[in-house]
Amino acid sequence: MTQEQQKMLAGHHAAQFVQDGMVVGIGSGSTIAHVIQALGERVAQENLKIVGVATSEKTRRNAAQLGIPMYNVDDVEKIDLTIDGADQIADDFSAIKGGGAALLWEKIVAFNSLENIWVVDASKRVDKLNQYLPVEVIPYGANQLFKRFAAEGFQPTWRLDQNGNPVRTDSANFLIDLHLPEIEQPRALGDELIKMVGVVEHGLFTDVVDRVVIGQADNTVQILEVPHP
Repeated sequence: MTQEQQKMLAGHHAAQFVQDGMVVGIGSGSTIAHVIQALGERVAQENLKIVGVATSEKTRRNAAQLGIPMYNVDDVEKIDLTIDGADQIADDFSAIKGGGAALLWEKIVAFNSLENIWVVDASKRVDKLNQYLPVEVIPYGANQLFKRFAAEGFQPTWRLDQNGNPVRTDSANFLIDLHLPEIEQPRALGDELIKMVGVVEHGLFTDVVDRVVIGQADNTVQILEVPHP
């Protein structure tokens, strides 16, 4: 199977965990597009009654177009289940997210959810996190923060759009991507980053996920249940 077919397989499988009456956090990204499609089909065909909470404006629009009622995170009492993607997932179930510039809203929704499912294709599983790490920063003073990242050896680059301008998140912040060879201690790095003045949030997600749904190249789905102490 192609990577896109693996995403579709995993996305449609993950959508089956949603039950009638749930408040569902709906993530962002290419894999979650398949989850949204599957949920829209269930709403239309099964009369599934759910309320969605979006992790990006794009997700909000796409889900609403398929008939899923969408609410703001502050308009619900709780979120029963959030389904989201990930850019990488390590063996310790830490992850990097934010390739789609939605990491702040994704983290807010995830940490306000009773359960979190991540949906990925097989290529997203790694021993240790080793891809670029997005960091969302306040525009004011962002150049100073960029220089501090460089001094720390984080090899920062600006996230730019096709016109060469800084990408703006849904909260109107900038993104700086850190290029580290391998992240040995994601929790420690996350703690270090969040203490830096001007950092809004980073793309390291630790101690968040409860279940991982993986679309495999052999047309099967692997489900990993995450142990919690």
